[in-house]
Amino acid sequence: MPGHAEAPTRMLSPVIDTTVAMCATNSFRVDVSLFSISGTIRQQAHCPPSFSGRVWVESPLFEVTLKRPFRHLRLYQHWYRVGSNPEEPRFVVICISILPSVGSVIVSAERSPVLRRSPSLPQGYQGMVDGGSNIVEADWESVSSILQVGGTIIGSARCKAFRSREGRLQAARNLVQLGITNLCVIGGDGSLTGANIFRKEWSGLLEELAQNGQINKEEVEKYSYLNVVGMVGSIDNDFCGTDMTIGTDSALHRIIEVIDAIMTTAQSHQRTFVLEVMGRHCGYLALVSALACGADWVFLPESPPEEGWQENMCVKLSENRARKKRLNIIIVAEGAIDTQNKPITSEQIKELVVTQLGYDTRVTILGHVQRGGTPSAFDRILASRMGVEAVVALLQATPETPACVVSLSGNQAVRLPLVKCVQMTQDVQKAMDERRFKDAVQLRGRSFENNLNTYKRLAIKMPDTQIPKSNCNVGVINVGAPAAGMNAAVRAAVRVGIADGHKMFAVYDGFEGFAKGQIKEIGWGDVGGWTGQGGSILGTKRTLPGKYLTEIAGQMRTHSINALLIIGGFEAYLGLLELSAAREKHEEFCVPMVMVPATVSNNVPGSDFSIGADTALNTITDTCDRIKQSASGTKRRVFIIETMGGYCGYLANMGGLAAGADAAYIFEEPFDIRDLQANVEHLTEKMKTTIQRGLVLRNESCSENYTTDFIYQLYSEEGKGVFDCRKNVLGHMQQGGAPSPFDRNFGTKMSARAMQWITTKLKESQGKGRRFVSDDSICVLGISKRNLVFRPVAELKKETDFEHRIPKEQWWLKLRPLMKILAKYKASFEVSDSEELEHVHHRGHEEPAAI
Repeated sequence: MPGHAEAPTRMLSPVIDTTVAMCATNSFRVDVSLFSISGTIRQQAHCPPSFSGRVWVESPLFEVTLKRPFRHLRLYQHWYRVGSNPEEPRFVVICISILPSVGSVIVSAERSPVLRRSPSLPQGYQGMVDGGSNIVEADWESVSSILQVGGTIIGSARCKAFRSREGRLQAARNLVQLGITNLCVIGGDGSLTGANIFRKEWSGLLEELAQNGQINKEEVEKYSYLNVVGMVGSIDNDFCGTDMTIGTDSALHRIIEVIDAIMTTAQSHQRTFVLEVMGRHCGYLALVSALACGADWVFLPESPPEEGWQENMCVKLSENRARKKRLNIIIVAEGAIDTQNKPITSEQIKELVVTQLGYDTRVTILGHVQRGGTPSAFDRILASRMGVEAVVALLQATPETPACVVSLSGNQAVRLPLVKCVQMTQDVQKAMDERRFKDAVQLRGRSFENNLNTYKRLAIKMPDTQIPKSNCNVGVINVGAPAAGMNAAVRAAVRVGIADGHKMFAVYDGFEGFAKGQIKEIGWGDVGGWTGQGGSILGTKRTLPGKYLTEIAGQMRTHSINALLIIGGFEAYLGLLELSAAREKHEEFCVPMVMVPATVSNNVPGSDFSIGADTALNTITDTCDRIKQSASGTKRRVFIIETMGGYCGYLANMGGLAAGADAAYIFEEPFDIRDLQANVEHLTEKMKTTIQRGLVLRNESCSENYTTDFIYQLYSEEGKGVFDCRKNVLGHMQQGGAPSPFDRNFGTKMSARAMQWITTKLKESQGKGRRFVSDDSICVLGISKRNLVFRPVAELKKETDFEHRIPKEQWWLKLRPLMKILAKYKASFEVSDSEELEHVHHRGHEEPAAI
């Protein structure tokens, strides 16, 4: 894996981990499962006609099965080894950018179970050009304990030599000498473009090397083509074709941490802060951080302020101060420009505020702080998934396969044509250069455009005289356990509702408070500063409305509630069902009702994600990092960690994947004493290696009898003399803390979308009476793959396991084998293929789920 050739980010380590385990030969065949192999007998596998080359099967270690039309690739560890022939071409991972998440990519790519040897290239393309000791073979243990490490363990460097043909010629010679014909490149658009050029020139470079006598004709024929797969590593999130690049979420964590800290001093001294964030010519970080902290103003290169922005900004700041707001936050993207493409600098903005308003103003340039620190849980999981996908893409590649880039679309990993994605990325810059700023925003994708529109609606309040009154009252209520991001969701709902002309009413303390009349009208300024607050300011309880139906109906009649927005977990879902069933008896409930899922358990039917789950996942991951550090220091120690979630194993499974756990016990995957014994034996073998620590996660309700205490005692007894054991119950700390950037923006956008739905429903009923009785008037708003969808609760009933309070089908279970593979267990894993190309062509016509 060549090191990274660009700027550092934070998360390349998990990518490298996945790649080493799956490193593969250039030419490979399936179906090796047709053969019965024992000992060290070698046999050439039968190949489908669409593939070329050979596959050698040696020793019972790995099995690879590829089914026509090659849509699913299943990897079975501990069966057969594919590509064991030392003379076969090998696979290499190149890291070209230093990102927070690259460690996860490297871990994932190097551990995916298919190959025997996986060189890495320290110092990016420079290492590939220099060769020698810069190309290092990686193994399983070499990528252990790097998930939590920022930057990239294999180094990164910018390489001028690789931009010339002479440099690429030298790089080709070094790769051929080591039999490397597969490149996994982690970097930005420049790095990926360079890799594609290298791939196109490959055959010509080999011919030139042969003419110079540096390689022979046999090597030219043997290594006749080069496969390239890219993974986008950039904190800027400026690459078209993917909803999120590796490292972006971690950079947002650093930005929000700084903003939260600055807000404390700004409020104390009544100051204005101008914060400059990175991003080059992309305003994603500035826009999303402004949305996450409720900034007063934001400057973006894609959407320059209109002429006269100086006066407009000063008016906005003074209005906010008039509302007794003690601080002002202005976010500036480092590439911010005006409509004439002239730079707008932080110092220029400071001088304007000081001169025009006389406010005490400070400038803070975050700089490379954004590239450092520990990778977020989102980045670790994203990078691990992409690492596996990249290696499988190389396994499936043929000489005719175009270079691809592994991307994220909603919650799905997809492969897209590298050339088209790079071209779209370059088109954005071209549009900005030509001052076609609307086109630039659209080319960034619908998610960027939605973020921008949402920010404008929430940050800029129109004069009351300009807002058309709807004469509708909308109630907002929190139900269930507290979840980080609830307050951001309430803020968005209130402000969007007011902007649509509604009167907004806050209901305190859940359905119980609703029944007691704890209802108050809430205004635009009342929710200022709520975005970064954890827990639930409105108050929330698990009480269901069933025994308060008459009282709640009376309160809705008293306050003329025309629609209801419920933000909460499974109790909110059950409450919505009870209100729906009571419509025949109480006509007050015949109004539009919509639920926005908010629970750390992520167990609400109809949505792949819930507000609060990401914050809880980061809390678990951070705690596991600390515990792993303790275990590594004491040696030969295994920790048993209990997570929340009820019967839903989302936190345990995804937390285990993000933290690099050896096992995770969940309710959805039944286990018995034999499984526990196998895990103990696995850890016993692990203690014989250089990695002498273990981490096991357990969902709190995964088994009635195999409790945390039982598993702790079993591990302690069976591991006696080999390792000792400790246990930790994380408890309610998973519900607390400041919301993560993801949860802030997720809550904001979900509630904004829910209020748009309510407004549409209310407008449809004008002149037709306001009685809603159809199923589609009482819904759950959720994310399904890449789309925001409204699902009637009546339709969701058949998809719900009410006894265990979980959906019957859960998407994240498909990722469970990945955690097992990375922990060196026998497992199968299904991956995607390259059929999702319409994401490039029709991106602007979708409503993506990415935040």
